[in-house]
Amino acid sequence: MKKLLLLSILVMGFSKAQFFESPEKFTKTDSLKGSNTKFRDFWDVKKYDIVLEADFEKKSIKGSNKITLEIEKDVKNPTFQIDLQNPMKADKIKANFPITTQKVDGDFIFLSTNKNFKKGEKFTIDIDFSGNPLIAKHAPWDGGWIFTKDANGNPWMTMADEGIGASIWLPTKDIWSDEPDNGVTFKIITPKDLVAVAGGRLIKQENIGSKKAWTWEVKNPINDYSIIPSIGKYVNFKDSFDGEKGKLDLDYWVLDYNLDKAKKQFEQVKPMIKSFENWFGPYPFYEDSYKLVESPHLGMEHQSNVAYGNKFQNGYLGRDLSETGIGLKWDYIIIHESGHEWFANNITAKDQADMWIHEAFTDYSETLYIESLWGKADADTYLQGLRDKIQNDKPIIGQYGVRNEGSGDMYFKGANMIHTIRTVINNDEKFRQILRGLNKDFYHQTVTTQQIEKYFSDKSGIDLSSIFNQYLRTVKIPTLEYKQNGNQLTYKWSNVIPNLKFPIRLADGQELKPTEQPQTITLKSDKLIQFNKNYYIEVKQVN
Repeated sequence: MKKLLLLSILVMGFSKAQFFESPEKFTKTDSLKGSNTKFRDFWDVKKYDIVLEADFEKKSIKGSNKITLEIEKDVKNPTFQIDLQNPMKADKIKANFPITTQKVDGDFIFLSTNKNFKKGEKFTIDIDFSGNPLIAKHAPWDGGWIFTKDANGNPWMTMADEGIGASIWLPTKDIWSDEPDNGVTFKIITPKDLVAVAGGRLIKQENIGSKKAWTWEVKNPINDYSIIPSIGKYVNFKDSFDGEKGKLDLDYWVLDYNLDKAKKQFEQVKPMIKSFENWFGPYPFYEDSYKLVESPHLGMEHQSNVAYGNKFQNGYLGRDLSETGIGLKWDYIIIHESGHEWFANNITAKDQADMWIHEAFTDYSETLYIESLWGKADADTYLQGLRDKIQNDKPIIGQYGVRNEGSGDMYFKGANMIHTIRTVINNDEKFRQILRGLNKDFYHQTVTTQQIEKYFSDKSGIDLSSIFNQYLRTVKIPTLEYKQNGNQLTYKWSNVIPNLKFPIRLADGQELKPTEQPQTITLKSDKLIQFNKNYYIEVKQVN
């Protein structure tokens, strides 16, 4: 869950031209963090085996990460880049291949080698780490560790790091395009009176002297920012859902004094999963279960480990973001963050510049959920109510290769773009099959904007490229200018990219095909024209 209004920057415009100059300056560090450099492009992460222990009083952590990797191409004497942000330190590094030098340069560790590596070979790098990690000031928006206490004074620890990167605490290959294909094992050591929760399934509990160890296993590929520990005075209750792939285990972890509230509020999970499986296809992580874990911050979409901090109330901390009343019928964090299991966790953007793929579709999942439970009229009203919060400050796509996110409009504007595309397709079953097809054909994959755009155009049979260009790469909202004289209507586009192409159907079903040149048609009647409000456009009557 990222903040709704994010700083953004502009990017490549349509037809590979830029509409704007980027106002931001990026550094070599930005490129090393965000690009598939020569230090990264020859090896693929297969698995992480992590051990972690947090010290609440000292606000420090220590642990290890065993990185299992596979060589992707023949390469001679390469240098491996490991990401670990200051002030964290790597105490010891060893590998089952010869390392000639180890160099720390800012937030990176470079491991030089003197060896010819062959495609398909597998190796391991073991790293012990320790330090006082960055403390979040306003999680989950700024990123960092949280050392706090619950209402009864018990230690409560977790973190969020989607934007800043998992390397603020964990030595890793911290780039979205490389997920550990074979998942993660995560052993968390705690005091005996606390509980540790992470993604996947709890496969082992053991006593280690005066402490406890909790080992969790994720079998599926997982983005690094979803590898999150939660440590506190948790209690657990379970349920299950009969879904499209069989029995889905539902696993809930909340603070002990919130158990009764959680049992009531989390009843929303089953109808939510039923709705999303209908629209998007099967829940993508049956092997790892579905989990909600109470957090001291608002929430985040950690894979099979959704962080929940909405205080067991409907809306967004009790507010309706749409200001229509419809947003108070359901718990925003349960619905929104769970929608990310399909868009962000199943389908993950290769580059943070394309983060709209996560947020636009997930924001639209709220509309689809409302439609499933309360009907299309409420769904349309809710979505249209979000438009007042669109800023149109910067394009939705960010700058590639430098860990840069686009405008926060990726939420509300992105969802309205998808609804506009759905309205253009004008076939809800075809639209539903496209959403399901995305999650099937890009199952557990990282993708680009271009792949998503092409998929929609190919599967709909409509060239939607100009719509994506208009809404993703500019701040212009198409304006349909019109003049009605009886049953004669003259109309044209303004504030659009060249050759924007999509039909506009009037409320009575009559279709307009606007261009930047005025056109005149005869209407079915001389009644005052009504436009379909499901397009995210502005309509302007002119003289």
